[in-house]
Amino acid sequence: MKNAFLNLFRRAGASAREVPFDGGLPEPSEAFVAVGDVHGRDDLLARLLDRLNREAPGLPLVFVGDYVDRGDQSAQVLRRLKALDAEGRAVCLRGNHEEMMLSFAEGRYPRWLAHGGLQTLASFGLGAGVTENGGRGLEAAMVELRATLEGEGLLPWLSAMPRFWTSGNAAVTHAGADPARALEAQSRSLTNGHPDFFSTPRSDGLWIVHGHYVRDEPEVAPGRIAIDTGAFATGRLTAVVMSPGEPPKFIEA
Repeated sequence: MKNAFLNLFRRAGASAREVPFDGGLPEPSEAFVAVGDVHGRDDLLARLLDRLNREAPGLPLVFVGDYVDRGDQSAQVLRRLKALDAEGRAVCLRGNHEEMMLSFAEGRYPRWLAHGGLQTLASFGLGAGVTENGGRGLEAAMVELRATLEGEGLLPWLSAMPRFWTSGNAAVTHAGADPARALEAQSRSLTNGHPDFFSTPRSDGLWIVHGHYVRDEPEVAPGRIAIDTGAFATGRLTAVVMSPGEPPKFIEA
């Protein structure tokens, strides 16, 4: 089993000497599936869920965040994930794009429009006359988005999303974490990233499964597993099955 993980490290372009890590192998207390950044691709999400139902049936689903923006089906993604959450089948973590959208709905952060917000507004049938730079309909779009999210019951669900989830020595966050601090002592680092995440190993033995940083392929390195394969641009949405005593298994749609 150790050799299998060393082979994964080498395929990711690193050796055990180059990336010291004393945390051992990932050992979740039970098997689960983590799903990478969806970014408005409900078509890929539906396809991936179908594969997971066949290849990892009944396992808890943990979504790393960034469900909205850039793709054209953000509203559909949110509705699908909220339904899964309500059925007790999924845990949906907060990503930085959910934070930007919530700030916009609160009348702040118009820059969200340039980060894929226009596509999200359009998926709800909103944003007529708005451009990436705002435009005359900016304030109306902010009010309309909040009303729409409230009307569909999405606003309280989005606002209450946790920033991390753990099982055994495996943790799922959106953008990694500050390696020097416990997860429960962090907030922004979990959604926006931390400059030391890739260079400094954690001392608590936690393995971080994360999205946020787009990779050509899923990436396994000591202490972390990256699963954002840029679904909105590449058409590839990736999940990883984490099981006690087993190497990570990647499933893609």
